[in-house]
Amino acid sequence: MVRIFKKTPPMSDMIMNKIIKSKWGGYFGEILIFLLLLGSTQAATPAPVAAPTKSLDAWTAAGLMAPGINIGNTFDNTAHWETGWGSPLITKDFIDSLARTGFKTVRLPVAWDTFADHGKITPQEFQRIDEVVNWILDAGMFCVINIHWDGGWIDSDAKERYPKTYHTFSPEAKIKFRSYWKQIASHYADKNEKLIFEGFNEESSFDNEGSTQKAYAALARVNQLFVNTVRKSGGNNAKRFLIIPGYTTDIDKTCREEYRLPKDKVSGKLFLSIHYYVPWPFVGMNGDASWAKMQPTWGSKEDVKQLNDLFDKLEHFCTSNNIPAFIGEFSMCSNKEKDSRVRWTTAVYQAALNRKMVPVLWDIGSAVSRVPPYAPNEEISDMLRGKLQ
Repeated sequence: MVRIFKKTPPMSDMIMNKIIKSKWGGYFGEILIFLLLLGSTQAATPAPVAAPTKSLDAWTAAGLMAPGINIGNTFDNTAHWETGWGSPLITKDFIDSLARTGFKTVRLPVAWDTFADHGKITPQEFQRIDEVVNWILDAGMFCVINIHWDGGWIDSDAKERYPKTYHTFSPEAKIKFRSYWKQIASHYADKNEKLIFEGFNEESSFDNEGSTQKAYAALARVNQLFVNTVRKSGGNNAKRFLIIPGYTTDIDKTCREEYRLPKDKVSGKLFLSIHYYVPWPFVGMNGDASWAKMQPTWGSKEDVKQLNDLFDKLEHFCTSNNIPAFIGEFSMCSNKEKDSRVRWTTAVYQAALNRKMVPVLWDIGSAVSRVPPYAPNEEISDMLRGKLQ
């Protein structure tokens, strides 16, 4: 690693003048001054240096990032950080196992505000996230960090907690959002291009802003604030890849004329974040509800058509706007028969790959074990082999 050293304060003009005016002036004085300056420079403390980055655009990077996996319900935990929702402590061996399994990207959801000290991210928080980020990067994978739900303060999504600002982007949230991204971006400014920032998770239900147009305008303000804050934070952030959430990360709600991507000073450095849990009666329901009946299987012609229609719609939006899609979450969230689970998971995975998107599996430790021997389950093994049933 090339090191650049901090320059120590120069000798005072008085000392310089004494050397120059003394018998050591002239040629020998210049040598003496040079040696003194050289010695003081070499004794200085080395300063952090921005890691060298590769010149990639987002479309090229997308081809290097698939497949991906989340470390979910861990650092996004709002009860007890990392282990409060049942996850064991994340280890280097586990991270290395993800790389051996074939994953190229790890998404690291983080609840920063929940465990911050009056709006300031603590050294303990940064130290632990640093450790995991470095393990991911050292294993040769991309790492994505975000602000993940974190109690829902971004869009005030709990009415009892935010009665006056419910489902809006409040002035308080704006101040907090800018502050956290300034802290995060500044802290990681020297990391290379494999560390990627994602503005937030799904927290963009701004339907109380006054109208549909105002709701989309609120999301546009949040996304622009994210881009502007990171770009001003120094180091490699001037050209860092950034992931911009769609409206509630939903395909239909994002691929609308009301949705506006933020402006960026550099071209080709943005991804569009979309999550895919469709159809929810199959993916997420174990029983009937008042609004829908549970779907027990998946794989009919109608099912496959729905998937392809949605991904074609997203592909058209992405090519029209010159931005690749980052499918930041997709996963089965219900107990269905194995063949249907494998068909759905593999079909989503292949639909993304075939359209130059980055599929990132949502996992809380059930898809890939977080304890030795860190093995993926059969469903995920089939997915990674591209085995459609």
